[in-house]
Amino acid sequence: MKNKVQPQKTDKDLWREKSIIEYAYLVKHIAARFALRLPSSVFFDELVSAGSLGLIDAVDKFDTSKHVSLKTYAQYRIKGAILDELRSMDTYSRSMRKKIQDITRAVKAIEDQNGSPATDEEICKELGVSLEGYYDMLTQIHGASVLSLDEFIRTKKNDTYSKISFQAGIQGQQNPADCFDREELKFVLAKAIKTLTQKEQLVVSLYYYDELTLKEIGEVLTLTESRICQIHTAVLVKLKTRLQDYFN
Repeated sequence: MKNKVQPQKTDKDLWREKSIIEYAYLVKHIAARFALRLPSSVFFDELVSAGSLGLIDAVDKFDTSKHVSLKTYAQYRIKGAILDELRSMDTYSRSMRKKIQDITRAVKAIEDQNGSPATDEEICKELGVSLEGYYDMLTQIHGASVLSLDEFIRTKKNDTYSKISFQAGIQGQQNPADCFDREELKFVLAKAIKTLTQKEQLVVSLYYYDELTLKEIGEVLTLTESRICQIHTAVLVKLKTRLQDYFN
């Protein structure tokens, strides 16, 4: 019986394999960054699995004519695939989501009435809970709030802004209106951040710009990791509330 002759791999097949192997390290690197901000109930291997599919998809769909490096394109596809996987998991109960909605409504009601940023004490009064009870709520919904940050920054077409902006850049279809929208969003977000307390602004800076973990931020500010989680969650809820008027 004759052995079957295996078809020879084309240059495209070889490039595909080489590219996937070359950028496989990005999957674990990006998954690890996500894992730092997620509860222990989310398994690292699940993030890696989703990211790997994103990498393969990036390699298969990469278009050299768009003048963007494969590494850059792969990074965004990996991040997108992991975010999609996290959303599909929907590990957060309805009660957690209700807590987020309740706090958001309380913050908005206070700020609409007073015309100034809501304090923790005012939010507690509006919710009818103690300060300790409010902090417990923030701790419980911390993981869910991390995931919602990407979801509430949307364009007026109700699409995730970061995704639309990236795709437009990849396709070379950005126009002056797109650039204006992006700059306007930056201005609105910066204005919203300035309304936060000094400590909240510092947490935002250390977490999103310096990319410190919550534990590391706690060490810098001499606070527990749990307290930093609470501050971070409160920040996201407040920013969500203040950006809603812009996107509505």
